[in-house]
Amino acid sequence: MSQASNDMHLLVTGANGQLGQCLADQLKAQGIAHTLLSRQDADINDTVVLEKIVADKGVTAIVNAAAYTAVDKAESEPELAKRINEDGPAALAKLCSRFDIPLLHVSTDYVFDGNSQTPYVETDQTNPSGVYGHTKLNGEIAVQRHCPKHIILRTAWVFSEYGNNFLKTMLRLAKERDTLGVVADQFGCPTYAGDIAKALISIAQQIHAAEQDKSGAQARYGVYHYAGDEAVSWHGFAMAIFEEAHQQGVLKNIPTVNAIATEAYPTPAKRPAYSVLSTAKIQGDYGVQPSEWRKACAVLSASDPR
Repeated sequence: MSQASNDMHLLVTGANGQLGQCLADQLKAQGIAHTLLSRQDADINDTVVLEKIVADKGVTAIVNAAAYTAVDKAESEPELAKRINEDGPAALAKLCSRFDIPLLHVSTDYVFDGNSQTPYVETDQTNPSGVYGHTKLNGEIAVQRHCPKHIILRTAWVFSEYGNNFLKTMLRLAKERDTLGVVADQFGCPTYAGDIAKALISIAQQIHAAEQDKSGAQARYGVYHYAGDEAVSWHGFAMAIFEEAHQQGVLKNIPTVNAIATEAYPTPAKRPAYSVLSTAKIQGDYGVQPSEWRKACAVLSASDPR
């Protein structure tokens, strides 16, 4: 660990979520000072509590992993989604600005409409189609407006050993059913939350080093994309999960997986048909490589996370 990292102290919000728990694992493993805040510990809109934590702990950056991620439920709970995805990031951004510290805020591929045929870059036009995507985009805008020192990290199709996610759902269903139908006309990049955590910590360390550098090195702020290294459909993702689990002996038999169209599986919220993210910018600016999701899938399928 570099000397610059030794006096770094990260405040992580959303500590009980998939990404929050992976961040906790990585920070502990790397010996980086940190404070974890779950929704039960403090509301991210409660600036009085958060100000005291930042001041008392000597927090040098905030990583906002708190989010309302129930895409379909957001359609019937727009106010709650707004409070967490818009108002919360705005409050954190103002707090970071007051203390002159960076805010690393996690966003989503759902800020795009999915009509592209090539991977989205950071400067592409946003056009979310549902409440979730709209609130996440408005959260991005609030962060940009209120905190000059910001990193907005858009990611996609997050899975891990924690919480509820596609990988864990597929492993459970494979043991309950012989046949499954999985959407095959939506494409994106699965991303392991542990890799997102590593990416955020690496960026935080590099920013901290630049801020401490007396030679005038500049920290690079702005919007970045971070996702898996290979685009796939949900059907393809499911097949990869089953094949790995079968190879590892976790699944005795691979179920029949029928490829179905989006219209055959209606949901309250419309999903983007294509939300592949280009990670060229983050690789160039921070040397952060995309998530090797098949490798993570193999490890997690072997351990049969529940």
